Amino acid sequence: MSLSDYIKTADFKAEKHVPVIEAPESVADGSIANIIVSVGKEIAHPNTIEHFIGWIELYYRSDDGKFVQRIGKVEFSAHGESDLYAEPYAAFVAKIPASGTLTALSYCNLHGLWESERKITVK
Repeated sequence: MSLSDYIKTADFKAEKHVPVIEAPESVADGSIANIIVSVGKEIAHPNTIEHFIGWIELYYRSDDGKFVQRIGKVEFSAHGESDLYAEPYAAFVAKIPASGTLTALSYCNLHGLWESERKITVK
């Protein structure tokens, strides 16, 4: 089995574990894109000591590219200790070099890996 066999996908409007990518549909060549990735946008994900999102990663692959590049990773460490809870929300800022696909990956300690994608066009 490969790692991809363990990654789940679904519609974020019906499944609380799916990372939601909020980014512009297109950006001007050479400009900066503001990208938000969150988990639990439509259905709140519980953030407790027992059940939490541990991290979110954001990747990019150009339409004509061979490789995926990681834009960044955000780890969430506060899961209820001393009543402090981190929310699974991450902001990324990147200069996207060419049209391609953004892929977000999130990890739930009880339900594993979840993935979503979004196209972005550079004009």
